Amino acid sequence: MQTIKFIIDLFIHLDRYLAQIIDATGSLTYLILFLVIFAETGFVITPFLPGDSLLFAAGALAAKNILNIYVLYFSLLLAAFLGDTINYWIGKKIGSEAFRSNSKIFKKKYLHKAQDFYEKHGGKAIILARFVPIVRTFAPFVAGIGVMSYPKFLLYNLIGGFLWVSLFLLGGFFLGNIPFIKNNFHYTVILIILISIIPIIVEIIKSKKEPKD
Repeated sequence: MQTIKFIIDLFIHLDRYLAQIIDATGSLTYLILFLVIFAETGFVITPFLPGDSLLFAAGALAAKNILNIYVLYFSLLLAAFLGDTINYWIGKKIGSEAFRSNSKIFKKKYLHKAQDFYEKHGGKAIILARFVPIVRTFAPFVAGIGVMSYPKFLLYNLIGGFLWVSLFLLGGFFLGNIPFIKNNFHYTVILIILISIIPIIVEIIKSKKEPKD
């Protein structure tokens, strides 16, 4: 129970915890941020890591010259791109075996749903997934299983990673220190999470309205 409370507090007050990390680790903060974004997008076992809110908080601290926005921007772009790339190839190599076991995490019905989603939306699925927590962790893994060729995935990986990092990191840089947002960061994080799941909600509503075969 205490662990759950800590995780919730960590997400809601991410700006405070990130500032403490910077004080404790200095320039190693860039490496820590790189690894968190890389892991959140690169491994299906780490979808719980903060992504959107971490980018926003880092951008807000960069606006105070606590972090260098240029180092942040290009390093986190690289982390996002490499994370999805590694996840794709993990799916390519072991994805089919993982779903064959039909475990609680890798259920075959999830695979079939993801395959249908990719067939319907194509490359747009990779871009949309970037903005949906948890989904963005599983999307490249499932794509690697065989529903999308790597050249096609590469293009949409670049586009999605660029849009995701640019929106949240630069959003934090330009908006994070507005007094209202700064003083109500926990509400901002909640709003970011809600905005992030809008794309998937829209897709679910659209699929419900479509006639069944």
